[in-house]
Amino acid sequence: MAWCDVGANLAKAERMTAGCDADVIVLPEMFATGFVTDSPSAAQRPDGAVVEWMKRTAAARDCAVTGSAVIADGTRTVNRMLFVKPCGEIIWYDKRHLFSIGGEDEFISAGSGRTVVEFRGVRYLLQICYDLRFPVWSRNRGDYDAAIYSASWAAARRDAWNTLLRARAIENEAYVIGVNRTGADPAACYAGDSVVVDYKGGEMAYAGAGECVATAVLDTDALVDFRRDFPAWRDADEFEIKL
Repeated sequence: MAWCDVGANLAKAERMTAGCDADVIVLPEMFATGFVTDSPSAAQRPDGAVVEWMKRTAAARDCAVTGSAVIADGTRTVNRMLFVKPCGEIIWYDKRHLFSIGGEDEFISAGSGRTVVEFRGVRYLLQICYDLRFPVWSRNRGDYDAAIYSASWAAARRDAWNTLLRARAIENEAYVIGVNRTGADPAACYAGDSVVVDYKGGEMAYAGAGECVATAVLDTDALVDFRRDFPAWRDADEFEIKL
């Protein structure tokens, strides 16, 4: 990503996804700016260039486009994962677990609720980067088929990224899609390691350490069969999340 250069980053996203024939295109966390944690001026308007590009792309390619951006929404600034459908409908999730170690909580407000969106027969749980470390937040209650993690996850912690994505898939009996940025910014270097994992923890697609487009097909019939034959979800602990 080009640091704080929205135009350059949208142009790159346009080029990299130009040949994609997919139902859903997933982009990294803060894909239009880089992981900006100390500059409120980097926040985008809900009707600004980033959202408009996502809407145009979704409509032109007849797919959904999802990824996160810093959005100034009224009096709050949030790290918002937008799921934009080709019809123009926008569903979003505001990041619950802010990366305080990197100062994300200094000007960004935490979200307060989970978001599951259904699109073309698949129910997606929307999650952002640091959320991956908090399994209670992503606990599957039979309400989703795949979890999407849009991330700017530092290379220094790549073992945790690779391990936790598989853990979330196995414990929730769900597909997991983890899309991480590459390159570097003033704070960190990033290793990519974008991956699609199946409900048993098996790797379905892997993008490696460089810039890459990877694709996978989610088989919801196979997922239903697996959950029926190995219903570990029946023995899950009951709990309540207090916000």
